[in-house]
Amino acid sequence: MAQNFLSCLVISLTIFGFSTIVESRSRARMYLTLQCRSAIYPDLCVKTLLPYVAKTGLPSPQLLAHISLATCLSKARVTKTYVKMVAKKLNETKSFGDYQAIEECMYRINDGVDQITQSFKELQQMGKDGDENFVWHESNVQSWVSAALTDASTCVDGMIGDGIGRREQAIIKARFLNVKQLASNSLAMFSRFTTRYRASRGIKNP
Repeated sequence: MAQNFLSCLVISLTIFGFSTIVESRSRARMYLTLQCRSAIYPDLCVKTLLPYVAKTGLPSPQLLAHISLATCLSKARVTKTYVKMVAKKLNETKSFGDYQAIEECMYRINDGVDQITQSFKELQQMGKDGDENFVWHESNVQSWVSAALTDASTCVDGMIGDGIGRREQAIIKARFLNVKQLASNSLAMFSRFTTRYRASRGIKNP
């Protein structure tokens, strides 16, 4: 009898715990759907942020901007590593023409990683050194992320080189496209944060 009671109790607690997790995840998704509605790629925005939100609760717009930009930076670094690997292989096989074709993408992703890194560091300073510097930080982040977005778009829209394998071409373009979309969403999350922050502090629009 006691054993049956304990078994039922364990099952009930398991079901309750699972229901709580489902409810929490559902609430997180609804929250992110609202936060991501201004993004050009809202589904990707929700998908990117949901794992973090489900673990930490419902983060502020500022934290969402941090997470979004950090994810973009991580993907950009992975893309940089892959492009560098392909370029090295082309260089070793003496495919100089194809190496030159991919060299533009190498330059773009290197620049993009630098821009996003600077943006992330700048975002971390916002609100820490006074409201008088907020707009200046805001302008820097917007400019740098926009530059990274342009870098990614340039490689996606350009020709990579006929000698590069179709698989490598497809992977490179897919990775750059993902960085481009994440950068775009990061700008949307950042804009949502800054708009709310300026309104709460009475800071004039830049």
